[in-house]
Amino acid sequence: MPLEIHQDAPAVEAERLTVVRGGIEVLHGLSFTIIPGRITGLLGPSGCGKTTLMRALVGVQARVSGRLEILGEPAGAPALRRRVGYMTQAPSVYGDITVRANLTYFAALLGVPPAAIDPLLETVDLGAEAHRRVDTLSGGQLTRVSLACALLGRPRLIVLDEPTVGLDPVLRKRLWDLFKEIAAGGATLVVSSHVMDEARHCDELLLMREGRILIHDTPSALAARAGTDDLEHAFLTLIESTGASA
Repeated sequence: MPLEIHQDAPAVEAERLTVVRGGIEVLHGLSFTIIPGRITGLLGPSGCGKTTLMRALVGVQARVSGRLEILGEPAGAPALRRRVGYMTQAPSVYGDITVRANLTYFAALLGVPPAAIDPLLETVDLGAEAHRRVDTLSGGQLTRVSLACALLGRPRLIVLDEPTVGLDPVLRKRLWDLFKEIAAGGATLVVSSHVMDEARHCDELLLMREGRILIHDTPSALAARAGTDDLEHAFLTLIESTGASA
């Protein structure tokens, strides 16, 4: 059964979250809270620490210190296995079997009943491709297979690492519409991107630079603070105002 949480309880709560990798501190004492039922955009340039933070959220990052709670449990706790979905930027499915076989395999690992697979295939618009080997799919279709696997078990927190990278505008819009539907159902999504235009689809933003969170606010508040509707320009303006290096 999915975890039941009160709507006003945090989906994610981090306090002085620090990660050391290769002897170098790459996340520097992050503190933030994410409430349920929202899409939080995790934005910033490549190498700023987005993926490291996402790995910490799903409990697979080593050398993590500070406090990090997910749905009321320590990140990585066994109780979160079916309650957190994770889609990596690189494909994390098997290319030599079919779309349906991939979902069947991952469903078995999670204890998800086979009856959940067909509705999920329809959700990501892959019903007609269910019989195809994954290595014959287009890039956009492959992304949707990975997304479907991340959605198995109806997780309450869904972490998506650059899910729209390299996709055409039509497919990007379709995925963002799907993300909004999922959030409307009460799940929490953390979606990373280095494309500032995608920030407009989010309810709130975590803007990162060099392992630190510079801004945690809504897109409209970010634009208002910078005095511009251009979110990329707003980000650059606020970087300069905080003294962060470009």
